[in-house]
Parts: sequence; structure tokens; C-alpha cells
Amino acid sequence: MNQKNCPPLLAVKHLGVAFRTDHGEVLAVDDVGFELASGQVLGIAGESGCGKSVTALSLMRLLPKPVSKIKEGEILFKGQNLLDLPLDAMRKIRGKKISMIFQEPMTALNPVHTVGRQICESYSLHFPGMGTKAKNIASTQMLEKVGIPDAPQVMKKYPHQLSGGMRQRVMIGMALACEPDILIADEPTTALDVTVQAQIMDLIFQFRDTTGMAVILITHDLGLIAENCDKVVVMYAGTVAESASVTTLFRKPFHPYTKGLLRSIPSLAQTAKEPLPTIPGNVPALSEMHTGCRFAKRCNRVSAQCEKQRPRLMSVSSGHFAACHLVYGGEKNEILINNP
Repeated sequence: MNQKNCPPLLAVKHLGVAFRTDHGEVLAVDDVGFELASGQVLGIAGESGCGKSVTALSLMRLLPKPVSKIKEGEILFKGQNLLDLPLDAMRKIRGKKISMIFQEPMTALNPVHTVGRQICESYSLHFPGMGTKAKNIASTQMLEKVGIPDAPQVMKKYPHQLSGGMRQRVMIGMALACEPDILIADEPTTALDVTVQAQIMDLIFQFRDTTGMAVILITHDLGLIAENCDKVVVMYAGTVAESASVTTLFRKPFHPYTKGLLRSIPSLAQTAKEPLPTIPGNVPALSEMHTGCRFAKRCNRVSAQCEKQRPRLMSVSSGHFAACHLVYGGEKNEILINNP
């Protein structure tokens, strides 16, 4: 099937998320947009605090209340705006159609309920007619599918009795229990050793290959994105800095921030003990954002225009967009990725 001729499974347009703070209301996510097709893997990359997880929680409508709210934008799933749905209708989509692996399984899993009870809850919510025996069998089979040995015994255990890798597998099992159309994996391999990381990613992509689900992989690990993703969105300070296919982004990055991230990846060609290149400065606090480019104070190619005017996402080449004044070649060339 030619994905170019099919409407996107998910289209996020002009998403804006605000938080209430002691300094007033601040935008944690500002004018973010991207598209995702069935079976596609989209990587969202950036430093800690750039808005990756807030974007993911927005898609699930799981932002903390009342300190946060979605101020603007659309989240179109199969053409339907999820922001317009009543809460009961959203609950039917959450977990069944769009599912999420949370960043830290120890805090995401309920410590006072057994693993089996928590997986069975997924079936209870979305298949209310399913009997207790059938739910237990399905839950045990799901644990076996995600590579957990002696699944019947693990069903009886509590999260603290499992290793970090086992807890992550349980989270994956819960997320995939209802065979969702979209899986959001928020830092799925954080704090895991390299071998377990590879096993976890293999599990996710085995299910992708079997069911055709789409995956949103949220990570700061660019190596993970290079190995597993079709498209990449690079975020900085709550905005999209660059968006492209994974091949284009790693071969021809355009935005100075993207270039800085790629330069900081260790290479076997480097001299031993040679310091890694770094991006000077720090990500600005949300209360300190100015009207110009949010990366301006850390950029080595900053101009007066960058300080005064915020750049918009513009076409660098086919399917490649960057929010940088270096792209500007006249308003007639402007193509916004967020456009309807």
C-alpha cells in the first residue's frame, strides 16, 4: 500500500500546551505538528525538558489537571479530533486504539496490585464481556509474548519483585494487550543495560511487523532513532526545530541545533580522551522565552533577525523542514508542516 496516497493515521496540527506556574501561564509546547502513517515509526528527539513527554501525554489526553491545558491545535486520529471527544469516548480509545509505554515502569505500575491484575484490567476496560478465566489466559499469553519466562508465576508477583527489564516487559505487555493502532513509547529503554535495550526494541518492532501498528518513539538517544525510525521530529524548548526522514536528517541536518546534537554523538574515529563537542549554554526556562528564535542564545550562526522574529517551519527540501531563518528564501517558498 502506498502511504503517500493514504490519509495519515494521526495528524497533530498547531498543538499548544500551557502550564500554570508562579510566573503565570507558560507554553510548554508551542505550535507542534507532525503526521504518522500506519506501520510507520516516528522518532521525537531532543534534550530533557524540550516538550517530548508533554506532547505524548497530550495525544493521550493525560496531562495533569488543573495545572495544564491544551490551548490550541488539533489531534486528528483517523480524521477525528480527539480534543473534541467527551471523556468517556476518549477512554475507549486510550489503551485500545492508542497505547503508551510510560517512561518509568516502577512509578507507572501500581505497587499494591499484582502484575496479573493490572494486565487483566486492560481487558476488563475494553472487553467488558470477557470472563475472568479468559482474561487470565490472555494476560498470561501476553506476558509470554513479551518474553517473560514462567508467566503464570509472574502474574502473581508485585512490581517491586521484578527487575527493571521485567517491569518494562510488563508495561509493554499492558500497552500491547489490545493490539493498538498506535504505540507511544516514552523513553522505553531508559536505565536499562544495552542488551536489555536491544531486547525491548526488538519486542516492540516484532509487534509492529505482526500487527501493522504505528510507533512514536520518544527518546534523547539519537542512535536509537537512527536504527529504528522512518521519520524524525527534533524538538527544542517546546517547538519543532527540524523534521525529516531519518536518512535525510542524519546525512544532511540543517538546523544548527540538530547539527549540534549529532556532533555530540561519540564516534570511533575520535581521538582517545578527546572532549566531545557540546552546545554552549542551557535550554531557556519556559518563563524566559522571548519573541525570537528560542535557540538564538546558544546558536553559533545567530543574526539580529533571530533575536527579533521567531522562525517558522519551512521547506528545506522534499519532506525536510526546519524552523530557522537560514532557510528563508522569500515568503513564496514557505511551506508549513502544520498546514491543513
